[in-house]
Amino acid sequence: MASLRATFRLPGLAKVATRNNTFAASAIRAYSTKPQGLKDRLRELIPEKREEVKQVKAEFGNKVLGETTVDMAYGGMRGIKGLIWEGSVLDAEEGIRFRGKTIPECQQVLPAADGGVEPLPESLFWLLVTGEVPTKEQVRGLSAEWADRAALPSFVEDLIDRCPATLHPMSQFSLAVTALQHDSQFAKAYQAGVNKAEYWDTTFEDSMDLIA
Repeated sequence: MASLRATFRLPGLAKVATRNNTFAASAIRAYSTKPQGLKDRLRELIPEKREEVKQVKAEFGNKVLGETTVDMAYGGMRGIKGLIWEGSVLDAEEGIRFRGKTIPECQQVLPAADGGVEPLPESLFWLLVTGEVPTKEQVRGLSAEWADRAALPSFVEDLIDRCPATLHPMSQFSLAVTALQHDSQFAKAYQAGVNKAEYWDTTFEDSMDLIA
């Protein structure tokens, strides 16, 4: 023990020990400041959004949105207000907006890849789901999560491989997506009788798997 004490009093080893302690402290800080994931953020936002919808319905539930004409019905429901959709809006004059932001605004505020100038798909996805601009760390985390989820079940790969070469790629894609229902977390939860208020959880998981 005396020799160990003497050893750790040596200046060189003391510096190493100090560096190791500093590294450990830095690692703990990095872990404690890990960026919030998309699902965790969504879990926080959903109760707020539910309360907002409840208030809107209570105050405006009986309000009339507009008139419907026969021409509209023959036109494939064109022009009929039939769905609340906050993700995007297409204006004939100014073009498309994503969560209220124009494309130039998205290009300005959404994180891009290192050395890139255009927003990453993960950035836009985060914006569409939450209505918020993600940090670079959150985008990197989402990219890593999609990479982790990207593996296809072997039976789906076999299904694609068995398709004739003349079958259109989109038909093969549709077959593969339909076959992935076998691993659907929502389907399993639904069969188990999950509460409707929790549908979003496994729907989110299936959506992330399909995107990956």
